[in-house]
Amino acid sequence: MTDGYVDRADEALAETYEPPMSISEYVDRVLERPESAAHASKYLLAAIEAAGTRSVVEEGERTERYRFFDDPYNDGEHAILGNTEVLNAFVDDLRSIAARRGKEEKILWLDGPTATGKSELKRCLINGLREYSKTDAGRRYTVEWNVDNSGSEGSVGMTYGDSAPPNEDEWYASPVQSHPLSVFPEPVRDAILEDLNEALDDHIPIHLETSLDPFSREAYDHLEEQYRREGTENLFSAITDKRHLRVKNFVVDVGQGIGVLHSEDDGSPKERLVGSWMAGMLQRLDSRGRKNPQAFSYDGVLSQGNGLLTIVEDAAQHADLLQKLLNVPDEGAVKLDKGIGMDIDTQMIIISNPDLEAQLNQHAEREGSDPLKALKRRLDKHEFTYLTNLSLEAELLQRELTNETEIWEADSYEQLEAAYRAPIGISVRGGDGEVRERELAPHTIEAAALYAIGTRLDTESLPPGLDLVDKALIYDRGYLQDGDERRYREEFDFGDPTEGSRGIPVTYTRDTLADLLYEETERHHPDLDVENVIMPRDVLNAMVEGLDDAPVFSPNERNEYESRLVPIKNHVFSRQESDVVDAIMRDKRVDEATVEEYIEHVYAWVEGERITNDRGEAVEPDPLKMKVFEIEHLGRFDEDDYRGTDPTEGVETFRAEKVITALNRHAWRNRDSDFRISDVDPREIPVIRTVLGSHDWDDVRRTYADLDPDQWDDPPSGTETEVVKERTIANLREMFDYSAASAELTSRHVMGQVSYRWD
Repeated sequence: MTDGYVDRADEALAETYEPPMSISEYVDRVLERPESAAHASKYLLAAIEAAGTRSVVEEGERTERYRFFDDPYNDGEHAILGNTEVLNAFVDDLRSIAARRGKEEKILWLDGPTATGKSELKRCLINGLREYSKTDAGRRYTVEWNVDNSGSEGSVGMTYGDSAPPNEDEWYASPVQSHPLSVFPEPVRDAILEDLNEALDDHIPIHLETSLDPFSREAYDHLEEQYRREGTENLFSAITDKRHLRVKNFVVDVGQGIGVLHSEDDGSPKERLVGSWMAGMLQRLDSRGRKNPQAFSYDGVLSQGNGLLTIVEDAAQHADLLQKLLNVPDEGAVKLDKGIGMDIDTQMIIISNPDLEAQLNQHAEREGSDPLKALKRRLDKHEFTYLTNLSLEAELLQRELTNETEIWEADSYEQLEAAYRAPIGISVRGGDGEVRERELAPHTIEAAALYAIGTRLDTESLPPGLDLVDKALIYDRGYLQDGDERRYREEFDFGDPTEGSRGIPVTYTRDTLADLLYEETERHHPDLDVENVIMPRDVLNAMVEGLDDAPVFSPNERNEYESRLVPIKNHVFSRQESDVVDAIMRDKRVDEATVEEYIEHVYAWVEGERITNDRGEAVEPDPLKMKVFEIEHLGRFDEDDYRGTDPTEGVETFRAEKVITALNRHAWRNRDSDFRISDVDPREIPVIRTVLGSHDWDDVRRTYADLDPDQWDDPPSGTETEVVKERTIANLREMFDYSAASAELTSRHVMGQVSYRWD
């Protein structure tokens, strides 16, 4: 058993690493696979594009999203939910930088409030680049040196750090991941690049304007001097002989191709950016009165990120460095010391909260004399915002509570809806040491997410007749169901482009829910574990009550957010109400086979076509079946709307506009394939969707004349109320995954409200 795991680990490493190769073998390799020699920004772009894309709906509009930002190599643990438009713009800028389309001097700036996904992006980049570098397409290479075997008597071996001089089998890799082609003299390197780009099937050519790092240059110069003294004829061949130089692939990670400067990192600007001299080593390695690059630490963020990516996290804490980064992107060079420079190829990204912008604008009133103007011109800002999609916020909230990292992908909105309305079970350990299971009842996560979304949306630009919830649903679905009609996102002009810049953050909602998990409830039931159920109204009430004590909200924000609670509560109650009605009327729903048969007959009737019956015969559509369905199931017409079985003009119009128009809309949205009636989901047709499980209290009252909502909590034995309740509780559990306890509480809550208007 254990050996199997070891074997798998061996296989993983064997697939990740290649045997070292000579410089000539490397050139042959990159001529066959030019993309492996890509410069930093092009490599980062290739890694993002290699993961592919998927289609999403955000703020009501469908767009393509790069899967790279779903953290696919890490099971979605650090996926960035939402902000797809911002991420796409980030990639577009990266593409311009990689192609040298006038933006190569830009530093990409990711800004936004806390808990909007900026730190997740950093982790996504690290995870994605690490895993991409393990693939054949993403191999990344550097050089390593061994000069202890130069063959000259009395030659001084190279060292690095505080290590002893190497023997025949010890090699020192470039401490800053120098590109293997940087070994070649510039004219030769340019010729290789020209051949590479001719072989490269891409609109973005490879650029390489970098020389060996100082450590590698010291090795190169040392070998050159030794062989020149010996009168070696083919000097470059001797220096780069496989005894001294070899090319190896490396796995990209923090410190090796990725540099990350954290908020807590300190030191002088030089130490944070490039590294520091090591005094003890300087004394041992001083060469001819100058500083020896072997005595440099190379642990600065630019050194670690050379060859790929440099991230300055929480940039406001390192504002003093930003001006010193000004010339790095376009000059591609930094200095270890006054006399020792180092070429840098890295894509720079800075991440900040809004406080950095305040620092950058502190001299804005001086306009042309603003000392930070040049820096601000170099920064290309991409602003992350809070989510404005209900399903995304619910997914994020569920991830925060359960550590489940699977990305929600769905073929229809109904699948997403089922995901965010579902209950969640969470095990918690109480103060007594006992572990108990708490249930977040159906719609609880939905309620919390919807309220948070509601505080982030602009309400001043709402069209007449729409409220906050309508807007949230349009953003999430892409449409609003208005009776039989769907009004799509493009029909609305909501105006405010700054939505999501303020509101309740997911961390506040998460903490509120976490607190509720450990609080005792005052609910009791003789048979059911209702005290361990957290209901949607529990969370909404707690979120509002906590606003006064949360220091992150101003008094005006507290008042505004509290005022937005009512429409959220009403919507959530309507969702619970719908569940209960559907559970009561479960046996009265029309089965999908009957619905599909009706659609088929109507389509054939309107188009003047025939249908195929069970015996394979082509027959006329049955007018009686259509009439019965429209009267009994749809409830739209009665006998007066027909002449026998022939429809009047009103029925004809209904069939053409409400049924066939919806079918044609479906065919248009799926026009890349041949249209078939059998391909239609009946739920695509609004008027049909209503009979697949949507009833109202009038239907309940007509069906169960002796039902008494006032008796629901404890119905008398032998009454219709007792029978209906028992069946309803069972149906809530089977249809919507309620527990017995949450079904009891939800149905009591709904019936308690319904009893006031029952008569």
